[in-house]
Amino acid sequence: RAMRNGTAITEFILLGFPGTQGLQTPLFIMIFLIYILTLAGNGLIIAIVWAEPRLQSPMYFFLCNLSFLEIWYTTTVIPKLLETFVVARAVICIPCCLLQAFFHFFLGTTEFLILTVMSFDRYLAICKPLRYATIMTSNLCLQLALSSWLVGFTIIFCQTMLLVQLPFCGNNVINHFYCDIGPILKAACVETSISELLGVLATILVIPGSLLCTMISYIYILSTILRIPSAAGRQKAFSTCASHLTVVSLLYGAVLFMYLRPTAHSSFKINKVVSVLNTILTPLLNPFIYTIRNKEVKGALRKAMTCVKTGRAKVHLNLELNLHAQPS
Repeated sequence: RAMRNGTAITEFILLGFPGTQGLQTPLFIMIFLIYILTLAGNGLIIAIVWAEPRLQSPMYFFLCNLSFLEIWYTTTVIPKLLETFVVARAVICIPCCLLQAFFHFFLGTTEFLILTVMSFDRYLAICKPLRYATIMTSNLCLQLALSSWLVGFTIIFCQTMLLVQLPFCGNNVINHFYCDIGPILKAACVETSISELLGVLATILVIPGSLLCTMISYIYILSTILRIPSAAGRQKAFSTCASHLTVVSLLYGAVLFMYLRPTAHSSFKINKVVSVLNTILTPLLNPFIYTIRNKEVKGALRKAMTCVKTGRAKVHLNLELNLHAQPS
């Protein structure tokens, strides 16, 4: 492989959003609040599901996986993005950049796989209701979840190992708010066709592949729902997968727009804007999407709030009793 001339580099510069001079402070505050709400919303879903016995079902088990994943997915990106608003030049060392890229794409890949597993779960619940409990056992749920995490880890780990071995001596400026694979490969001093080919194959395997599986599940789901005689039955069946379908539409819509359009590699500004939807807004919206129309989750949330209020009332009552019991 031919070595390109150039001085070896040890760090990358993240440009972030360079055209936002004068807006750094409000953007920092807005994205910081979004980050806090994302952590709180997804963390609340995990806490409610594990605390409420009525929610101990496969659908909510996979939802916990998704919420846990979203917490770390945003954490790989937002803290460094916030830094680009407060410093003149956001610098990240090459090992740190590769580590960020690994976790970002590992968690992103796992998210596609978890959503595909969730579509399979909805397929069984609607199309095979009588056999659902015997098929979707706790062991199968655990195996499907672990397989999603393991496959996502393996795919991205293999690519990252190739990146770690590359020497870097090109342009060290990354026109993005996180370490994307494309700019990293452009900074390499050697030919990167193998890494690029593996990246394309992984993208095709994960994104269109998982989307195809999800679409097949929903084709069967839709055909089953249309055969339900009552309108109330059709509405109830569709409501069980409406939240998942909304999340799938948001995620795949953003990713397909970025990677499969003809000018995907040239329109960096558009890619960065769409990446905001994919990496910042979708993890924020997921908790709201899954709870707005979900009566079980809303009921569990009201129950938890009632318990908190009751606990506070008991504490205040005990304090008053203790005060009255003290000798004057």
